[in-house]
Amino acid sequence: MRWKDQIKSLAPYQPGKSKDEVKRQYGLEEIIKLASNENPFGCSKKVSEVMSKETGYFALYPDGYATNLRECVAEHVGVTKDQLIFGNGSDELILIIARALLRPGFNTVMATPTFPQYKHNAIIEGAEIREIPLVDGHHDLDQMLAVIDEKTNVVWVCSPNNPTGTYIPKKKLESFLARVPKETLVVLDEAYFEYVVADDYYNSVELVEQYSNLIVLRTFSKIYGLASLRVGYGFASKEIIRALEPVREPFNVNSFAQLAAIEALGDQEYVENCRTLNHQGLEQFYNFCKEHNLSYMPSQGNFILIDFKTDGNEVFQFLLERGYIVRSGNALGFPTSVRVTVGSKEQNAGIIEKMSQYMQVKAH
Repeated sequence: MRWKDQIKSLAPYQPGKSKDEVKRQYGLEEIIKLASNENPFGCSKKVSEVMSKETGYFALYPDGYATNLRECVAEHVGVTKDQLIFGNGSDELILIIARALLRPGFNTVMATPTFPQYKHNAIIEGAEIREIPLVDGHHDLDQMLAVIDEKTNVVWVCSPNNPTGTYIPKKKLESFLARVPKETLVVLDEAYFEYVVADDYYNSVELVEQYSNLIVLRTFSKIYGLASLRVGYGFASKEIIRALEPVREPFNVNSFAQLAAIEALGDQEYVENCRTLNHQGLEQFYNFCKEHNLSYMPSQGNFILIDFKTDGNEVFQFLLERGYIVRSGNALGFPTSVRVTVGSKEQNAGIIEKMSQYMQVKAH
């Protein structure tokens, strides 16, 4: 087989251990997974109710235009229906953009560390990758601008950024967008948008109206609690959407995902409640870090990156053996840290107790 050279050394995505696997390995009765930034409260009851009643979709293809969902999202976001594109999660939208714009002879710019699928897809397409290190956990927008040239086709900006939870304030982002060449597409990944509470966060709908080279990505996998159904969306100018649509696979968002997303979108009271509980949960972790003099990054997402000043794998393993699955910072570009998804108040208290035990063990 004559495989692309660039995929020969490219590792596939490695999902974390399943709960059942961890239970068997360590003889545990209960596992709390706080590793993948899922909503610990699940989805809205409205979603569960409507899904339990619908069973007639199996033999029919889904609506390839996502007509009903498109109308709901357009109204909710404040864009026109032809400014939207839907994906099998926002992961697929990243793939679509990379496939449409990246190729040998051109380059793409991104921060590092950030969401790894930007780089993964760029490698597959054979594009040159220009990574700019974060500064104190934040995008170095000036340096990103400095490496953009006439061959830069895509710039990726994740705000709030995964894995740091940091965001880009309104004035800084506007200044950045104003200086990016118009022929370069800026992808603003807002997977954690609904969790943001910062006063100086930007309005990306207004930015799309102002900048014709900007696309914004969002997902139903996080605060809406629909990660297993895989549905995301992007909004941009009609011209950008029209150019990307031929790359999108037909029927890429299944019928159940479309139905669930409509119901989830309609329950903004649930979203607001989850945002409030998440903010309270972050405060639990901030207090733990302050008590133990641990460095952390204030987060606008539903996760926190905590620096234990030791091997992140060691902290990961200690927590795993006690029934808590987190993400080691070794795989995220922060080898002395772990990233913990914010859970329920009880889940947070439980893992904080185990992390406190770890600190006691290390002290001796």
